[in-house]
Amino acid sequence: MTPFALALAAIVALSLAGLPVAHAMIAGSILYLWLKGADLGIAAEQLLNGLYTSYLLLAIPLFVLAAEFMNCGPVMDRLLRFCNALVGRWRGGLAQVNVVQSVIFASMSGSALADAAASGRLMQTMMTKDGRYPAAFAAALTAASSVIGPVIPPSIPLVLYALVSDTSIGYLFLGGIVPGLLLGAAQMTLVAAIARRRGFPVEAPVALREWPRIAREAVPALLMPVILLGLLYSGVTTPTEAAAAAAAYALAISALLYRSLAPADLYRALVGSARTTIAIGMLIAAALVFNYVITVENVPKKLAALLQAEALSPLAFLVAVNVLLLALGCFLEGTTIILVVLPVLLPSAVALGVDPVHFGVMAVINIMIGLVTPPYGLLLFLMAKIANVRLAALVREVLPFLAAMIAALALVTAFPDLVLFLPRLLGYKG
Repeated sequence: MTPFALALAAIVALSLAGLPVAHAMIAGSILYLWLKGADLGIAAEQLLNGLYTSYLLLAIPLFVLAAEFMNCGPVMDRLLRFCNALVGRWRGGLAQVNVVQSVIFASMSGSALADAAASGRLMQTMMTKDGRYPAAFAAALTAASSVIGPVIPPSIPLVLYALVSDTSIGYLFLGGIVPGLLLGAAQMTLVAAIARRRGFPVEAPVALREWPRIAREAVPALLMPVILLGLLYSGVTTPTEAAAAAAAYALAISALLYRSLAPADLYRALVGSARTTIAIGMLIAAALVFNYVITVENVPKKLAALLQAEALSPLAFLVAVNVLLLALGCFLEGTTIILVVLPVLLPSAVALGVDPVHFGVMAVINIMIGLVTPPYGLLLFLMAKIANVRLAALVREVLPFLAAMIAALALVTAFPDLVLFLPRLLGYKG
């Protein structure tokens, strides 16, 4: 076996043995350097240079911190009341509320797991109260709707893709809006069909006189994505500075306007964001070292040459990438795929004329769908624990949502303008 093959085998073996993927990738990379007779210090050099020379990376902990601040106190309750006023009177209204709140909260968290953790327990309690919805269906819907979070800006996966692809984060954020809304529309259409077939209840309509108060209470939270995108596309701030402004705004409305941020809440928010950032940072560090190995082995060029020999059309290539990423998403964590797999595929995509913004948004949708794909979808495990339901029952309920999301993904793949329409309106030349 070649040193590269042995390094890959070591990463797989260590991961299966229970070692965190980040540590396994670092160990496999060091093994490769040792077998090649290279200086082992290259691993530390690649790690430190990559982490400390990218200003964009600072956006990740700031977006995480903004989401933690928004999770404190009554912000989620007020958003849910607003969503209920919008769609609660429809058949299966509370299930529709679940999807709409994920679309709205997506503009604050940037993370599917954060979305599910923030609203999962509350939505589960509301939907299963008095037996209105089966527990497994409620948990499956929350898991599926949480996928929308990292597609609509701000998006931590899109920030990571911008890091490895050198693509404008502003245009990536714009490109994710229409596909994210398309995912939400696909889920809401499916919920409406299931609600009619299974006789799900209709919620009591909200009195018209209550609408102004409900909207007024939700407006400060709803303004966060407007402020974020306004700062980005006006050119006033860089993406990292916009993330800092988002965190500051979330802190201000939680502490000063809603007056819901006690010192203990502030401490929990800081610790929670630090833990999440460390987990992501370890994966980034490991990917930086392993990507050096991939570059030395000329894997991207070899793959590009192989694909050119097959004479694939751009659409056929994207279909093949979809199948690959959906398969990998069944077993690998999304951050690992973005940092390790996408840099290998991107040169081939660009060589075939695929737009990098379209490719990035499509890939992120793939990876997010992997979070609810058996057998190792992280959102499935999270919601099974929150809802206290059997994983097999949860998987049965989530399969129709998987089909709906894959149909939306097919549209995004076949029609690049769904991604590129908004970026081009603001000057993107791709």
